[in-house]
Amino acid sequence: MSSCTTCGACCVSFRVDFSVYEYEEGGGDVPAGLASPITEHTCRMRGTDHSPPRCAALYGKTGEKAICGIYEWRPSPCREFEEGSDACQRARQRQGLPPLNTAL
Repeated sequence: MSSCTTCGACCVSFRVDFSVYEYEEGGGDVPAGLASPITEHTCRMRGTDHSPPRCAALYGKTGEKAICGIYEWRPSPCREFEEGSDACQRARQRQGLPPLNTAL
């Protein structure tokens, strides 16, 4: 299993904003109970605007056994976030996790 689907560091490090068209009430897949409209065009995952952030869809303990409860329906910023990217490594560092070795 990929570290990306068990780590969760990104889920506790960033605000997640996305198009209202990805929101369930806008015809998309992101469950309405886990996100809120913030403008006419933008929604935000609940919990990601807290300090510290923690996405409401995240279950488990970051870095050990974290899992996204809506992985199949997650918004585009989450789908586009790349395992091992600079942002990933910074999120892991903020959580006290070792860097991912992305070398083949």
